[in-house]
Amino acid sequence: MKKEELNKWRESTADEINAKISETENQLYKLKHQLHTGQLKNFSVIKKKRREISILKTLIGEKNARSTEKGGSKKSGKD
Repeated sequence: MKKEELNKWRESTADEINAKISETENQLYKLKHQLHTGQLKNFSVIKKKRREISILKTLIGEKNARSTEKGGSKKSGKD
């Protein structure tokens, strides 16, 4: 994933990122099927798709962390 595309995904909503994750997971499933049937010639595509999914899931985690920092209540530790 290039930096321009990564920056685009950073600006998008969590729903859009989740939609892209499910689409990419579907593509990965099809690629693995092609691998097992002997139709896939370029094996590196599987690694790229797995990496893309992990990057998108990391972006979701970052968005969740930012939203809890802004709107969440922090416990002071004093009761």
